[in-house]
Amino acid sequence: MSFLVLVSVAWDALRQNALRSLLTMLGVIIGVAAVITSMAIGTGARAAVAAQLANLGSNLIIVVPGNAVSNGVSLGLGARQSLKLDDATAIAREVPEVGAVAPQGNTSAQVVAGNRNWSTEIVGTTPAWIRVQNWTLAQGRFFSYQDVRNAGKVAVLGQTVAQSLFPNGDAIGSLIVVKNVPFQVVGVLASKGQSGFGRDQDDQVIVPISSMQLRLTGQNWLASIAVSAQSPDAVDSVISSTEALLRLRHHLTASAQDDFQVRNIANVMQAANATSQIQSILLAAVAAVSLVVGGIGIMNIMLVSVTERTREIGIRMAIGAKERHILLQFLVEAVALACAGGILGIMLGVGASLLTSHLAGWQVIVSSFSVALSFGFSALIGVIFGFYPARRASMLNPIEALRHE
Repeated sequence: MSFLVLVSVAWDALRQNALRSLLTMLGVIIGVAAVITSMAIGTGARAAVAAQLANLGSNLIIVVPGNAVSNGVSLGLGARQSLKLDDATAIAREVPEVGAVAPQGNTSAQVVAGNRNWSTEIVGTTPAWIRVQNWTLAQGRFFSYQDVRNAGKVAVLGQTVAQSLFPNGDAIGSLIVVKNVPFQVVGVLASKGQSGFGRDQDDQVIVPISSMQLRLTGQNWLASIAVSAQSPDAVDSVISSTEALLRLRHHLTASAQDDFQVRNIANVMQAANATSQIQSILLAAVAAVSLVVGGIGIMNIMLVSVTERTREIGIRMAIGAKERHILLQFLVEAVALACAGGILGIMLGVGASLLTSHLAGWQVIVSSFSVALSFGFSALIGVIFGFYPARRASMLNPIEALRHE
């Protein structure tokens, strides 16, 4: 009996009990779809983290103020007023292998332009910020060091702010008012979209750090200092040198704790990437359980099929079918059930991934590896769980099988 004949016989048997076959395949369908969807979401999350790392720059180091304690209550990192503008200047001047340094202050404010207003984040920094943070301009220019020295009332808008305040695209040269201080818009940043942590990077206004400290906040401390190393190999050296310099500048004794923290953004992103990878593996493992359950369903229905078709098996043996022919016939039926379920599961999984991306706004990537893995695993399930019923059918005694009613 040729393989094509076996496939034809298996297809006829499945077609005659179409509803039962579909219900039997349901476990495999759900399992394959769950595996593809979970892996697509996990792969998309890792791609988003990689894109965010590329946007930030792989050599980026962030220095933030340390923890502050008030009345016995820890206020968390960033609460201390330990970083000053001179610290950023010292890092740029004295730490070897530093590419650029951008001090940064932050505040929130309602920005007004004509009869429109928008609540956003105001970032005070220097022209080095655009290089350190790997930004590009869509329109106009960035403010200059002369603007910083003069505490100039100039601003650069993120795309979200520009579109909200100037929907007609006439932002350059216009005036915006921040905390009753007028600023002239000199540039608009190119869009970066959401960060890997879900924050809209385009929802911000950039002003000179001196203008922020003198005109908006009245504060002389920094929220952070962004440092770009000249190469990935120099990151560790820059971190250690920055820590030593700041301890010296802040007059910390050998036993005193740092009043700042230096973060390597690449390590943070790698940790987030590793976390998303573990989560996708766990989700895929849970989904694989559905495949096993589907395999048990296939074995159960194949055992029922062997019982129902005992007389048919006896007739086939009586006219010359060998044990291997019966074994292959039922094994092909089991594998056909699993593979058909795998194909339907792939279609459902791809559709569910695209629907998740559309409704939740998540990035998903359906890889050929996940499709091949899911289909291969479903076929393997058919072989493993279909072998016992097929073997049982092939071992039937022809005479007893013919007597079966």
